[in-house]
Amino acid sequence: MIGKEFTYRGKSLTELKEMNLNDFAKLLPSRQRRSIIRNGAPIEKFLKTCNKKIEKGKIIKTHLRDIIIVPKMIGMIINVYAGKEFTEVRITEEMIGHRLGEFTQTRRKVQHGAPGIGATRGSAFLSVK
Repeated sequence: MIGKEFTYRGKSLTELKEMNLNDFAKLLPSRQRRSIIRNGAPIEKFLKTCNKKIEKGKIIKTHLRDIIIVPKMIGMIINVYAGKEFTEVRITEEMIGHRLGEFTQTRRKVQHGAPGIGATRGSAFLSVK
């Protein structure tokens, strides 16, 4: 059994990649549509810099967590800043319409160690040997 071909709102992946940004925005939910229509220039600029870096064989690093994922980004590996380091994000078809920051966690699980001397009232009177 062969898997189903990916479609987004009735459009195949090849049709989506051929669309310009404003036509693609009409297929998105309202918040993403407004974001692309009002300021689509940063997305266009980001795509141009990505293509230049891919041609040179460089790693794509970005702090732009609010960029909306468009079909032309599919297949790219982008390192997104998560507050302390960059985390690698592989763009797939299912990510279309989401923002880059949704796929990188900015908070970690807290791992507490053993309490040190002076951490509690009872431990303040222990010897430091």
